[in-house]
Amino acid sequence: MAIQPRTNFSFTTFLLTGFPGLEWAHCWISLPIFAGYLVALLGNITILHLVRTENSLHQPMYYFLAILAVTDLGLCMSTLPTVLGVLWFDARAIGLVSCILQQHFLHSFSFMESAVLFAMSLDRLVAIRFPLRYATILSGPRVALAGAILGLRSAVITAAPSIRLFTFQYCHPGALSHAYCDMIRLACSDTRFNSIYGLCIIMLAMGSDVLFILISYTIILYTVLSIASARERLKALNTCVSHILAVLCFYVPVLGLSIVHRFGRHASPVVHVLMGTVSVLFPPLMNPVIYSVKTHQIRRAILKVVSLGKLR
Repeated sequence: MAIQPRTNFSFTTFLLTGFPGLEWAHCWISLPIFAGYLVALLGNITILHLVRTENSLHQPMYYFLAILAVTDLGLCMSTLPTVLGVLWFDARAIGLVSCILQQHFLHSFSFMESAVLFAMSLDRLVAIRFPLRYATILSGPRVALAGAILGLRSAVITAAPSIRLFTFQYCHPGALSHAYCDMIRLACSDTRFNSIYGLCIIMLAMGSDVLFILISYTIILYTVLSIASARERLKALNTCVSHILAVLCFYVPVLGLSIVHRFGRHASPVVHVLMGTVSVLFPPLMNPVIYSVKTHQIRRAILKVVSLGKLR
């Protein structure tokens, strides 16, 4: 670990945290975590393959689902190397540049996930409120443009605090809170900009995403209730179930992690590590499972691929 004085002293290597006090069980703990990463990767790759190859899935809803799958893959790959490296090989050391880059990509993909979930709520709104113009309003090029804009937004809003991390002095020794990088608390420089900016973008970006999702579903509910046929009302609402579950799978763990960080300072470090791991792994793991189980077209496409494989 390289050390220099305060206007000269700075750590350039940091230590990642596994499950404190349970180091002897890391190999066993790694099994469900590895299985979660494996299912998340295979599930999201399968979704991408199906959307690309199945003509019946060449619709706006599934294009947005493909964008969500790419985001989930990015979220997985941002943390997989360090999480499994700590659990399998006790590879806890990580350099300054690698740590900042990991934190930047993790935060960028998290904001991207939130933005895509908002875009998918608009997709459901357009599909239910304007069914005859749905494919025209949300054409393939428009969905691709929306995905590019959301990705650019997520990268840009997290760039400023990430760049400032390179200028900080890190004179507080100690391990990071998780098996991935969250290094601001180890800095001894003035971190007020990062703290205030981070709070603002969470409130403005994720907060506005949640607000617009709620507004979208308020309009959807109003539209559905105006449909005369009870069967058609149920059919319209069923198209939203997968998206609502995906929203809950993302925001509930994030909220839980925030509560633990805010009110659980005296809780066991294992609780913090567990909640941090769940918050980054649970959405990419559950999204392909939810859409595969709850969406008839995805389920049928999977069964078609499986049956073709058996025939071969």
